[in-house]
Amino acid sequence: MSRIGKRPIPIPPKVTLTIEGQQITVKGPKGELSRVLPAQVLFEQDGETLLVKRRDESRVARQRHGLSRTLVANMVDGVSKGFEKRLEIQGVGYRAQVQGKNLILNVGYSKPVEMNPPQGITVAVENNTNVIISGIDKEVVGNIAAQIRAVRPPEPYKGKGIRYAGEQVRRKAGKAGKAKK
Repeated sequence: MSRIGKRPIPIPPKVTLTIEGQQITVKGPKGELSRVLPAQVLFEQDGETLLVKRRDESRVARQRHGLSRTLVANMVDGVSKGFEKRLEIQGVGYRAQVQGKNLILNVGYSKPVEMNPPQGITVAVENNTNVIISGIDKEVVGNIAAQIRAVRPPEPYKGKGIRYAGEQVRRKAGKAGKAKK
């Protein structure tokens, strides 16, 4: 039995959960999310909790059990609290700004890079170097953060680039460091 899959999902008071076959719709104070989950799992709502169970003991059902529970738990957390990812920009002259809804990155290219976030995702910038991506769908927030980081990933020699907050970048010695050995 999946250790993650057998844990019950607590449903906060302001969140409503609707199950129609394999489609689950979660509504909360921050918005509404809907997802069709695999046919190998069943859902049982018991008052303030939701249980995810397998239809059978096949390999595919065991694989989908923990995944489905985590997806539904993330939907419940998203509509009640929301998710956010923080990025840091490091480098001389590297900065970001928000213009309307778009994020504009000046990260050493000849022209600024403009990114348009999808519906439901908000982007904010603090001190020109800290980017905050927030929204209710954890998957979309993570994907947008990864796309922004991919514009200029941190390089190992000087550490310049866009990185996740708290990310450790392994540094390499340059030519001078190699010659000393």
